[in-house]
Amino acid sequence: MSKSDANNLKVFAGRNSRDLTEQICAHLDLPIGAVRTSIFPDGELFVKLDEDVRGRDCFVVISTCSPVNENLVELLIFLDCLRRASAKRVTVVMPYFGYGRQDRKDEGRVPITAKLVANMITAAHADRILAVDLHAAQIQGFFDIPFDHLSATPVFLEHFLKRRAELGDLCLVSPDVGNVKVAEGMANLLSADLAIIHKQRISGSQVTVGNLIGTVKDKTVLMFDDMISTAGTVCEAARLVMDKGARRIISAATHPVLVGMAMQRLRESPISQVVVTNTIPLGPRVDPIRDKLVELCVGPLIGEAIHRIHHDRSISELFRTSAGPKR
Repeated sequence: MSKSDANNLKVFAGRNSRDLTEQICAHLDLPIGAVRTSIFPDGELFVKLDEDVRGRDCFVVISTCSPVNENLVELLIFLDCLRRASAKRVTVVMPYFGYGRQDRKDEGRVPITAKLVANMITAAHADRILAVDLHAAQIQGFFDIPFDHLSATPVFLEHFLKRRAELGDLCLVSPDVGNVKVAEGMANLLSADLAIIHKQRISGSQVTVGNLIGTVKDKTVLMFDDMISTAGTVCEAARLVMDKGARRIISAATHPVLVGMAMQRLRESPISQVVVTNTIPLGPRVDPIRDKLVELCVGPLIGEAIHRIHHDRSISELFRTSAGPKR
């Protein structure tokens, strides 16, 4: 990166995204932005920039994962800090967008919290948003500022293409109809078959898996989704495809939310490998399934997107040879 870019482009990390931001900055050949985030004894957050951002193009990387509300408030305070420090432009980089599943009124007397979060971020004077694999693509429309929606499929594609020979007869399985287009794109790129599972969500933590559309007998099954939360869907789907004669099951998901019974379910499931990215930090909580887990890095992908935004270049060019994000 040129000296001019190093002076004009600044990338800052939230507390939970430090490791990912270091990977992003390594791709950009840029030092990570100097900032101090501390907590007062009463729990209030305090953000202090330790370098000048006046007139700079600034990016702040924070995933609003657990603790969701604490990370969201940190993001809002970060935005206020950068704006009051006279940053020229502030882009929010949300590798994982919390509250993304509350994107519509599916029954009476419930909020659309994803829209509320969008309003809060806009009110805090963010200039644009960069997110990875939204749970619902229509969330882009909740913002009245530019929104770049990245897909982690190039990262998964590179990983599985390197191992394509050992996967053998492969079938991409979408655990629900909402992710069919992405699974279909991956199936085409990996020269694999496609199958779809019909599911019914009973509650936030309980899912009933129904019919399988397609054939998985004697095949390696790759189940592809945007996130694994409580792992109810993916583990029930794994049992279904195993009952249908699958030879081996690999689960792939961009966001390793992994809460509730997820660790126990995945450990006891017939899934042999769980492939995720570092949009959400894993830490020691995943130790029970460490032997099944493969973590891929989206740092270079996000770094390239930041480079293109900074230089007013196309983001969509990054996905010409991949399945691309949900539309």
